[in-house]
Amino acid sequence: MCGVVKDGLLTVGVVYVSMDAHIDAVKIAGTPQGPVPVVVLGVEGDDDVVPIFIGFEEARSIARGLDATDIGRPLTHDLLLDIVEELGGRVDKVVVSEVTEDGTFIADLHVDTPRGSTAIDARPSDSMALAARTNTPIELAESVYEDSREPAEEFEPLDDIRDVGALE
Repeated sequence: MCGVVKDGLLTVGVVYVSMDAHIDAVKIAGTPQGPVPVVVLGVEGDDDVVPIFIGFEEARSIARGLDATDIGRPLTHDLLLDIVEELGGRVDKVVVSEVTEDGTFIADLHVDTPRGSTAIDARPSDSMALAARTNTPIELAESVYEDSREPAEEFEPLDDIRDVGALE
């Protein structure tokens, strides 16, 4: 852990080694329980990927953000981004910092505000939906990558969420 004092506020955080990542794809995986969306994170300089299974609404939102699709009225992630920006903030980065023993991914949404920078605990899917709208960098803790990496070719045959009519 480390701490930084700025403007009289103490910010405490965990120091970790991170890797630059990007949203490689949003796919639909077949499971015994039925189809499940998966966001596939690629890592700069490596062929393996990190799959994070998410909900359909979040998957649609990430795909819309990647495609810069405007449907007229703001959806939840669009609204959240509008609020952050109207209050003078800016999404700085997304950090996927941990994966728990039960496979739950933990992320922080880093936001620059007029009062300083802050890290907000957020689901990776929500964080990536915002990152997709802003071209915000995504970082992956090296330990998350090592614990969760899979060969990219396992996800190549899966259907892209955009190709299965799931955005309608």
